[in-house]
Amino acid sequence: MRRPISIVAVVVVLFLIGCQAPKIRLFPSAADPLNEYTLAGEETGKVLVIPIRGTISDAPKRQFIITRPSMVQEVVSQLRKAQKDPEVKALVLKINSPGGSVTASDILYNEIVAFKQKTKAKVVVVMMGVAASGGYYISLPADYILAHPTSITGSVGVLFIRPDVAGLMDKIGIDVEVSKTGKNKDMGSPFRQATAEERQITKDMIDQLGKRFLDRIAEHRKIDPQRLKEISSARIFLADDALKLGMVDRIGYIGEAVGLAKKLAELPENAKVVVYRRTEYPDDNLYNTSTSHYEGRGLSIVSLDLPASLTSFQAGFYYLWQPGVMGE
Repeated sequence: MRRPISIVAVVVVLFLIGCQAPKIRLFPSAADPLNEYTLAGEETGKVLVIPIRGTISDAPKRQFIITRPSMVQEVVSQLRKAQKDPEVKALVLKINSPGGSVTASDILYNEIVAFKQKTKAKVVVVMMGVAASGGYYISLPADYILAHPTSITGSVGVLFIRPDVAGLMDKIGIDVEVSKTGKNKDMGSPFRQATAEERQITKDMIDQLGKRFLDRIAEHRKIDPQRLKEISSARIFLADDALKLGMVDRIGYIGEAVGLAKKLAELPENAKVVVYRRTEYPDDNLYNTSTSHYEGRGLSIVSLDLPASLTSFQAGFYYLWQPGVMGE
């Protein structure tokens, strides 16, 4: 009888030790506060640099055991923090994104517009490798758009993604029974082919969302109808062609974008250039795209940097240039 009692006692002791032991975190948490770090300058006034990298989504990003905030959450958190600092006179958005969902892109667009209205700060966009589709959409509120010489932009259009497994199910002999109240209730279902009426409904929605995109361009860029027609083909453009079409204002590098932001905001040349991070980085610079080490890249075998909505083929509308998931 003594032996079972001894085992129980050991288990209880270990449990109590576990309850009192300090919690050890392998990676910083998304709950950690954003802190300001100065990259350059020391005079009054600040230029805040916010990187916007990857697919625009409001879905959290998951990699192995790590869950990161969505792009929308992370960018909005930084904009909110900047709104509380009257010293932030200019904002540089460093965009490297092929776009994303229509709604997530529109959320960021409106957050940037609201930031400008509330703070009166100047906003400069610098396009890196890609600022296409939704990446271009969120660039539109900027006072000035500068493109890297090798940037890809454009893809002004809407993509509707609807998985179709009906053919596969027929081959393997599986059927899905759906009970519904309205004839279009299961519109977009991957388990059957779309009807002609449903295709027309989808086309009408795509046209409306496409018009919304073009209206935004007409509002912010003042592009003549002939050039806007070329842009509306949804093709991609290199920086030189985008400049000729009036989609961007200048070709250059990120250092020029920061200098331009200072000039527009009437800041001294040695004004502070700051970033918000959850983790301090040694030898930090403008090309760092991370706010924290919680990305856990060392643990991930494959990092697609795609939201769950794409990797699970969820039906939806996207301002996205992603050739790998596009149809005809």
